[in-house]
Amino acid sequence: MNEANTSKSIILFDGFCNLCSSAVQFVLKRDKKKKFQFASLQSNFGKDLLIRHKLPITDFNSLVLFEDGKIFTQSTGALKIARSLSGFWPIFYIGMILPKFFRDAIYNWIAKNRYKWFGRKEQCYVLPIDQN
Repeated sequence: MNEANTSKSIILFDGFCNLCSSAVQFVLKRDKKKKFQFASLQSNFGKDLLIRHKLPITDFNSLVLFEDGKIFTQSTGALKIARSLSGFWPIFYIGMILPKFFRDAIYNWIAKNRYKWFGRKEQCYVLPIDQN
């Protein structure tokens, strides 16, 4: 996968996180336009993308959405993803009216507790080749 050669948006996620892996499956089922590609934050591609955009490569407490040459993290990234899904999920984009510090506080609280609440994989989640 090469970010310069794709018109698709790229979602980087924590490949060891059960919640994050489930969220990837959730997005895949509702991405009717096949807008998104996925890679784990821990993958070589993920780390390279983070480095190119001057983001930390050891802090995996946020998804990263790369879209139209821009990076979106935390609640902004999640809401932008929801806006592109089929069904009623785009309605959640209205959450953008809330102050970012408030949205991100909720996002960070969930991120901080995700392993405790949802568990952690022993090996990094790898998407089947036909789903990415």
